[in-house]
Amino acid sequence: MTSDPAAPAETAPAPEPDGDSEALELLGKALLRADSPQALAHCLLEHLAPAVRADAVLLYRRPPAGGLALIGRAGVDGTLAAQWRQVPPVSGIAASEALDAHEPRWLEHLDEDRKRYHLITDPRQHWRSRAWLPLSLSSGDHASVALGVLRACDGPFTPRQRDFLRAVARLCAGRLRALDLPGDDKADEVPGDDKADEAPGADRAGEVPGDVQAVFDALPGAVILMTPLRAESGEVEDYRIDSATAQAVDILGRTGRELVGLRILECHPTLAGEPLWRGCLHTLATGEPYAGEPFAYHEVVDGVPRTATYSVRATRLGERLVVTWLRHDHADLLEQRLSDVQRLANLGWAGWNLATGEITWSPQVFTVFDRDPADGPLPLERLPELVLPDDAPALSRAVTALVRDGKPFDMPIRIRAVNGVRHLRAVAEAVSDATGTPVEVHGFVQNLTTLRRAELALVESERAILTQHGVLQAERALAARLQHALLPLPSRPVRLAGLRVEVAYLPAQSGVHVGGDWFSAIELPSDEALFVVGDVAGHGVDAVATMAQLRFTAKGMVITGSSLTGALDRLNRLLLHSRDTHATATLVMARYSPAERRLVWAQAGHPPPLLLRRGRARFLDRPTGMLLGACAEPRFKEAECLLEPGDRVLLYTDGLVERPGEGLDIGLARLTEAVVAERDAGPAPMAALLSALLEGERRDDVCVLDIRVPEESAAAPAP
Repeated sequence: MTSDPAAPAETAPAPEPDGDSEALELLGKALLRADSPQALAHCLLEHLAPAVRADAVLLYRRPPAGGLALIGRAGVDGTLAAQWRQVPPVSGIAASEALDAHEPRWLEHLDEDRKRYHLITDPRQHWRSRAWLPLSLSSGDHASVALGVLRACDGPFTPRQRDFLRAVARLCAGRLRALDLPGDDKADEVPGDDKADEAPGADRAGEVPGDVQAVFDALPGAVILMTPLRAESGEVEDYRIDSATAQAVDILGRTGRELVGLRILECHPTLAGEPLWRGCLHTLATGEPYAGEPFAYHEVVDGVPRTATYSVRATRLGERLVVTWLRHDHADLLEQRLSDVQRLANLGWAGWNLATGEITWSPQVFTVFDRDPADGPLPLERLPELVLPDDAPALSRAVTALVRDGKPFDMPIRIRAVNGVRHLRAVAEAVSDATGTPVEVHGFVQNLTTLRRAELALVESERAILTQHGVLQAERALAARLQHALLPLPSRPVRLAGLRVEVAYLPAQSGVHVGGDWFSAIELPSDEALFVVGDVAGHGVDAVATMAQLRFTAKGMVITGSSLTGALDRLNRLLLHSRDTHATATLVMARYSPAERRLVWAQAGHPPPLLLRRGRARFLDRPTGMLLGACAEPRFKEAECLLEPGDRVLLYTDGLVERPGEGLDIGLARLTEAVVAERDAGPAPMAALLSALLEGERRDDVCVLDIRVPEESAAAPAP
């Protein structure tokens, strides 16, 4: 079919490509149908418009006399084309500069470009950015055709668009070699192209003997022999295909001998800069073979899309390279995946043909059974020989029922291996003929030793936990009875030295241990009152015993005249010399004198008392005091506070304010807000306060002393 040179060739519509590779493949196939430079220009515009926003395409050829001659156009009207049909050999022509430098010229700033170049433009100055790319139609270094891409949009070409246009230029060069360029006979098209039977674009320099191609014709797979084409600098700028097997194919669908003489970048424009390109350069330089990583390739086989996996290898042969594309067969991949599954799952499959006696074991079966492959597989009826004597009868019965009645089995078995007993799972089923007689058996065996050992360890652990739980429950019951006996809790508020005192003690709800929180509230012989709240570290019987020591010792020392700091110092020495030398405790101790309403207090690493006065709450400033049992020579100091009628003082343990994952400051702030909010809670203020502060399951004991100065004492202090 012939075409009008002024009209575009019949090309397939240019769909929006998924990527540059697909766009180049579509363009390459369309260019094969372009039978003239004019048709080629229309084909280019159709495909470049969506890809790079092209609005016009020009093709200029440099004739022997110099200058430029227009050989193809699209998107440019006839009048303008006639004006620029011939461009004289003058300076300031971007297309000429691109040909001279063998590098593209990117004109992306119209005002600056107009000062530097003579621009091909219309009266409206429609094209505001353009690119000129050189096309080399020979194996020499000089380009002879310039491709112009004109755009109406402002702004630069993106790096991706530039790479795409360079690849397009290589495709166009390959197609132009096969066309008759206007004004020249075919002998002048490409230097040295003077043989009628030569493949389009072939470069006869370094031609290989015909018997080499004959060898390639007989080779399986996709293999090509190519020669590097070097610039004057010695750098490899392309490769010429000298021989190719019938399975070798390029993006245009050309195969085998059709590729001979073509350049590799014409056949695969996106190859430059890719790992294969770099690998070929390395192989040329060092002689070391190149083996690329497997990659996925989407192909169509008998009209059905399919994803295949390939890998590429390159080997130096003299000054040339042999490049091989290896296709990984789908069956090979399935076999490899099956092998991987068996290895990862620690299982192997086996088959027994009952009619022919043929036995097939996968390599992993030998591994699972700890059997040397040189010993070969065993017949089905001899499998019980591999298991422990205790398991052999059950396996023999299962095999007999399988072979005789076709009854499948799935059972645990044990074998003795080099590293000890292995726990296996054996599964098998029969395939029967038309009469129902089993003729074939297949199944698998899996090594579950690690899982079985974990199960046995879990059972032992659960048994130990149950035993320990019983011991702890008994200990908790004993500790709870001791605690109740040593720490009796009053059922209602009590009066001490004119103060109303309410006590709350709530044991932890989680765990099986009893804690070491405690309190003491007594009147002294001097008519004063002593208040103590403490928290022994730890739980259980030991904590209860330490609590009892501290409680009774503290009361005894203060009753016999010791100061608060003196009592704390002696309690510290008591802990340091107790049976548990690592025991520690916190404690707050206060003495109240009713005559002056004076509250003197000291602390050992304990949260400070909270004072509520006239609706405002604040924590008392803590005097110096260290955790009991922490060091041999701690320092303790006293502080005092004069109480007023209506005052309320709270002594408490940290279980009232602490919550998991929360700082102590947050809990103290919450306590302050709750005390202020619950000050008018009615007849049960302690219950309301605890309900507001304690949410969910309690993880620690809570002990609170709620001390109130009655309002009626405001008239006259107690004597």
